[in-house]
Amino acid sequence: MNAISIAAEARAPGKAAARAVRRQGNVPCVLYGHHVEARCFTTSERSLKPLIFTNRTHIVNVSLGKDSWDCIIKDVAYHPVTDRPMHVDFQVLQAGEKVTLSVPLNFVGVSVGQAQGGLPTFILNELAVSCFPRDIPTQIDVDISEVEIGQSLHVRDLNEDTLNFLAPEDQILMTVGAPRAAEAEVEEGEEEIEEEEVHDE
Repeated sequence: MNAISIAAEARAPGKAAARAVRRQGNVPCVLYGHHVEARCFTTSERSLKPLIFTNRTHIVNVSLGKDSWDCIIKDVAYHPVTDRPMHVDFQVLQAGEKVTLSVPLNFVGVSVGQAQGGLPTFILNELAVSCFPRDIPTQIDVDISEVEIGQSLHVRDLNEDTLNFLAPEDQILMTVGAPRAAEAEVEEGEEEIEEEEVHDE
């Protein structure tokens, strides 16, 4: 995966300095990692938007003076009303050291159950994984084409040799339910049975 570079400028630490950065229309950030001293910096909100409002994972190159680091976005604090980024944490990647991150799921295809009128329900839109930096995927493709009505896809169904999934193997990713008309017929049948039982009493 190629890294996306952002323009960064060193800033002073602390809440007052962070507020001053926001007043200028920028976003206060921090980067940290093993064997790396934490660095406070600022970057434009515009440069961050394609990195945080996305369904893909990105490696981000942050340059400060003569130093530069390949990072992942570890955490984003959003404004509770405007949803604008208020603070961003970057974790520095170290070659040969595994990193933990959340990767978006990309559900591919149309399931057999959907073709038969079933209703798909997508339970998760991302998964936490552990992997080496060289193996970080932009997203995880999940083929749903063979899922029938009444069936589900689980974490154990994924085939990703370079990723260690942190969710339980029986965690459901998506499921295909019966068509609503069929559900209504089942409910009507159950009601009729209940009425017959009441009359029998």
